[in-house]
Amino acid sequence: MLNKFCKKPLWECNEDLVRVARGDEFADLVIRHADVVSVATQEILPDSDIAIKDGRIAYLGMDSHTAEHCIGPDTRVIDATGLVATPGLMDSHIHVESSMTSVSEYARAVVPHGTTAILTDPHEVGNVRGLEGVKSMFEDAKNAPLKSMMTPPSCVPAVLGVEDTGASITDKDIAETMTWDNVVALGEMMNFPGILSGEKNALGEVRATLRTDRVVTGHFPSPDVDRDLNAYIASGVSSDHECGSWESVLAKLRLGQYVQLRYGSAWLNLPGYLPQLIESGVCTAHCLLCTDDCHPNTLVSDGHMDRVLREAVRLGLDPIVGIQMCTVNAAHYLGLTDMGVIAPGKCADIVLFKDLSDFDAKMVFIDGELVAQDGVAKFPRADHQWPDWMTHTMSLGFEVTPQTFEIPALRTSKLGVAVPNGATVAEGLGDDACAPVPDGTVTVRAIGITPGDTITRDEFVEVPVKNGLLVADHGHDVLKACVFDRHHGADGVHSFGFVTGFGIHGALAQTVSHDAHNLLVMGDNDEDMALAAQTLVECGGGETAVVDGKILALVELPVCGLMSAGSVDDVAAQVAKAEEAWKQMGCTMPSPFMTMGVMSLACVPVLRLTNRGYVNCVTFQMEPLMEEK
Repeated sequence: MLNKFCKKPLWECNEDLVRVARGDEFADLVIRHADVVSVATQEILPDSDIAIKDGRIAYLGMDSHTAEHCIGPDTRVIDATGLVATPGLMDSHIHVESSMTSVSEYARAVVPHGTTAILTDPHEVGNVRGLEGVKSMFEDAKNAPLKSMMTPPSCVPAVLGVEDTGASITDKDIAETMTWDNVVALGEMMNFPGILSGEKNALGEVRATLRTDRVVTGHFPSPDVDRDLNAYIASGVSSDHECGSWESVLAKLRLGQYVQLRYGSAWLNLPGYLPQLIESGVCTAHCLLCTDDCHPNTLVSDGHMDRVLREAVRLGLDPIVGIQMCTVNAAHYLGLTDMGVIAPGKCADIVLFKDLSDFDAKMVFIDGELVAQDGVAKFPRADHQWPDWMTHTMSLGFEVTPQTFEIPALRTSKLGVAVPNGATVAEGLGDDACAPVPDGTVTVRAIGITPGDTITRDEFVEVPVKNGLLVADHGHDVLKACVFDRHHGADGVHSFGFVTGFGIHGALAQTVSHDAHNLLVMGDNDEDMALAAQTLVECGGGETAVVDGKILALVELPVCGLMSAGSVDDVAAQVAKAEEAWKQMGCTMPSPFMTMGVMSLACVPVLRLTNRGYVNCVTFQMEPLMEEK
């Protein structure tokens, strides 16, 4: 995909580049005396010059050869003595919506940290507003210099038959997106069960992508490293970021996949396998770095790909190898042959770092333009006007009350079947109700949470029965959970269950609830849960924390219930307040809202709660809350 994301196509300016390199014409910009990281040879080229013309590199002066001959009266010259020049950093897998900001605001957060390109999968917006929503989202991307390369969402819904989304995307839709200028790959193929079972639409999306010589990005959290993994890769899926162990990383590398080593706000997988990767000595050419999901306060306070590099180096990785993983390796995977390297003819996406330990970006260039300096973006904030249909997406069809969350204690496998929006659980059971369980305790199925990971557990826990109702048990860290279809009004359904591992008192609610992004509410009492739910209905979506009838924190996300129309700094401050509220409520895990947000993610093992009920994400069968006796 030569010429796709550069200021000028190479065929249009190659003659000028030749003339500048030979000294027959002057450069627009010359960066002098930098220590250049050569990702092609895995070395540092000391005291080197970089001459830039028309957004591309024309000349790299090294080994005592300088760019003096490229400098004219109008050439801008930057003295980079003492600084290290690297190619612009690329995030090989990211969901911008997780930053809770628009793409242009996301750019203002990450570009000052050295990120010049992202491979972004907008399947959050896709699940709420479909491809029209994706188009609207990327209209805003044009307001920033960040190279936002799209991978259209492949799994809307993520898994068929277990949840209700606001839209659906088919193989015909994917074929259409492959004609879009900013599309470089297919978004993560989360429906690995569909691929393995030969599902027509899933394989059709892969075929539609491969026909255009684009790559298919993956999502394979299964521990299988034999037949299923081979079959998944054989279908055409050529990368994966869902690795929970070194064994998974090694197997995927040996089978030819590119492995995206992940270190985001909540999914802190890098320490779990990078030391073994380093010790093994295996080739890292197929290793990429990614964040997957980053909260805004992480971006504002800690950084983006520079943060990932710092962690990788702390774990023992050679910094140049780390830079390769988020520059040339990513570019090669995507077929973007004019990106990811500081070399003649390539895009002039360059970062000047203070050093290769702190990765403090002093200057950032995209297509030869200075876009950030000393941690501050040098491009203006966009005033993007969102259409009403992108900011009015909360459609429950009824008013949530404390009675909505009452779960009768009935020993029946029907307890757990989805209830129509507006109906109580008892009304939903109808004639299927049976004799109640006496007050005391009873065993129920619950989602077990693993901090810092996407994997959950299918557990059975004891909960109290009081006045004929199942109740939460804060003392034993067992909370109620409920998921409401927010896309279809009175025609929608909601479900209920229990979760353990968060350790909070009070209630939390959010519409950032992967992947259908329905309204997810969790808590230890019905009154706080009702207040949390109704608060988000009224503000158009977001995240909130409630304790004893008081709203401790609220992050308003009116754009699809996922993103703010405000600045990334404002959103980061709101999220920081929300995380402080979590701590006050008793939670100690990192980025707990993000962990809560995957409780409905039906494409990752083991147990999830969607608006239709419990889903066993190994067998993809619905599970009851209680077994009949």
